[in-house]
Amino acid sequence: MATLRLHAIKKSLDSKPVVFEEHERRSVLFGKNVFNENTMRQYLTKDAFLGVMDAVRYGKKIDRAIADQVASSMKDWALSKGVTHYTHWFQPLTGATAEKHDAFFETVGEGNSIEKFGGSQLVQQEPDASSFPSGGIRNTFEARGYTAWDPTSPAFIYDTTLCIPTIFVAYTGEALDYKTPLLRALHAVDDAATAVCKYFDKNVKKVVSSLGWEQEYFLIDKRLATSRPDIMLTGRTLLGHSSAKGQQLDDHYFGSIPKRALNFMKELETECMLLGIPLKTRHNEVAPNQFELAPIFEEANLAVDHNALLMDIMGRVASKHNFKVLLHEKPFAGVNGSGKHNNWSLSTDTGVNLLAPGKTPMSSLQFLTFFINTIKAVHEHEALLRAAIASASNDHRLGANEAPPAIISVFIGEQLTRVLEELEGVTKGKLSPKEKTELKLNVVGKIPDVLLDNTDRNRTSPFAFTGNKFEFRAVGSMANCGNPMTVLNTIVAKQLKDFKKEVDTLIDKKDLKKDEAVFNVLREYIKSTKPILFEGNGYDAAWEAEAKKRGLSNNKTTPEALKARISKASIALFEEMGVMSAIETKARYEIEIEAYILHIQIESRVLADVARNHIVPTAVKYQNILIENVRGLKEIFENNYKTVSKEQINLIEQISSHIEGINANVTKMIEARKHANQMDNIEKKAEYYCNHVKSLFDDIRYHCDKLELLVDDEIWPLTKYRELLFTR
Repeated sequence: MATLRLHAIKKSLDSKPVVFEEHERRSVLFGKNVFNENTMRQYLTKDAFLGVMDAVRYGKKIDRAIADQVASSMKDWALSKGVTHYTHWFQPLTGATAEKHDAFFETVGEGNSIEKFGGSQLVQQEPDASSFPSGGIRNTFEARGYTAWDPTSPAFIYDTTLCIPTIFVAYTGEALDYKTPLLRALHAVDDAATAVCKYFDKNVKKVVSSLGWEQEYFLIDKRLATSRPDIMLTGRTLLGHSSAKGQQLDDHYFGSIPKRALNFMKELETECMLLGIPLKTRHNEVAPNQFELAPIFEEANLAVDHNALLMDIMGRVASKHNFKVLLHEKPFAGVNGSGKHNNWSLSTDTGVNLLAPGKTPMSSLQFLTFFINTIKAVHEHEALLRAAIASASNDHRLGANEAPPAIISVFIGEQLTRVLEELEGVTKGKLSPKEKTELKLNVVGKIPDVLLDNTDRNRTSPFAFTGNKFEFRAVGSMANCGNPMTVLNTIVAKQLKDFKKEVDTLIDKKDLKKDEAVFNVLREYIKSTKPILFEGNGYDAAWEAEAKKRGLSNNKTTPEALKARISKASIALFEEMGVMSAIETKARYEIEIEAYILHIQIESRVLADVARNHIVPTAVKYQNILIENVRGLKEIFENNYKTVSKEQINLIEQISSHIEGINANVTKMIEARKHANQMDNIEKKAEYYCNHVKSLFDDIRYHCDKLELLVDDEIWPLTKYRELLFTR
């Protein structure tokens, strides 16, 4: 391994970076390989085009005749671009995307063939999907599952294959993917938000949830990554002493982008432009070799699809540039981890961002309505929101190096806090003309001016208002955005639905005007949601104690956090909003808790292998060199060799101590793993893996990392942090 490591470093330093030249403007490239609205206008008949657009805008069904026309036109367009195969592209609950390619090719009679693609093939397929996780919805011997076309996300061409975004459901109809519940949640929030919008504008017919994700990642030299079994098998370093220089000087953050990384980014951006992914921002992040990219906001369903596609593209493009992309939330100890901030808002079909105040008191009251209801939704379902971002990998990141803590709270800034305090004092019941004027002009009316200066952020807040949107900062970099977006849109939909009921009741039974009823309900919400609002330092130990007093959950591990998924309240919520049945909700819990167990199990096996088969033999080898050195000194300095070889003997003793520590803890870990594997109860099994297997990782790592400082660098088997993080 030492030879491999040194050879990899030399090859990386000697190799010339791949240079990627850009030839066309982004605006020219954008969407060239997408069957988008412009392309459909060229290829579809008027009836077919209007049928698809009605499905996209209003959720209307597409009849089979139109589906046949769309399929034929889609095939013609794809063939004109050299495409030979098509696939239903979907997002199973593995966290990755899935596809099965079929050729357009069909035989017709003896010796004849045609390119064929009909409406039935476009609308539905039946992949052999028995090996995808189902959480007990299906038996493993039951292979039948269906993929069904999602016309709201346009088809695209990737690697000479026509990819058709689809949902994925079981034979019995339950969702087996991230997209299906997301589409249901988006429909729910559309219905609920549109109903509330009509208090302020009768012309609103649709509300769209928008998402702008920020993807953080590390770029590591591919040859160096290959020399690390832990990186290749788990996506992170299980061992490794921190580099003398890390991120402490903040000299990488927003610095000049290294040329090799820039070439990767250019090609990635070109690929994304062709596929209609509107990447706009790129920059160095805080940790060495860490970067970030971000797109323009899109409708949430499309944004989720684009992020899932992007993660696949990143790996392929990186390989061409001799990089390995690390999307793990914490690939290196002691430096920043990576997140995927989900910037969320709601917009109307009339072009209004509901989380941005307008120029009039009425539009600002509409802003307050959606702003306060979102806070209320988070307060009511904070544990469920935490569960939506729970994973074995994200557990390492939450609460470390600028990542928010596991306690869900909302940051809104000092100015908006003062606005809410003023609204809290609104008179209960009917308002006098003077009170109404005062409220609209001096409280609600000044909100646009307040927000002009309300641009500060709290990096330790998991859910922060940042001007005209909420930023869900706790989402992990490896995550499929569909999971947190499903939960967020569902809880907001439920809250808006309840809000409308309360307002309508006050109007009907208390004879209040609409504005008075809205103010009355919002005032009560402001009072009840105070515990979720927090403007301070989320890392402060005092916040944990304070959060506990406020009744907020602090679920630091995935097994703890995921319990909120299957609480009676959560199951009832998803059922009421038509997002997931009880069976689907429980299945997701089973899948996610099983994924946690398997991740810890794999890491445990890799750690034991590397520690015992790589680190210990190297330490013994170096120890033998020292022993031979001491023997030589004894021959030369017979009388006082102990004094002369004191440091060597001390080093031999230290190495022996760390070898003993490794072997003892690895043995404990293996025995704990065996014990856990005998458990039938999946919840107890996950907790045992967390508390008795994973808990030994740090002890094993401690001894291995100490040996890294003691053993001769020339024979050390693993590429070191200084090499991984500073080879560019």
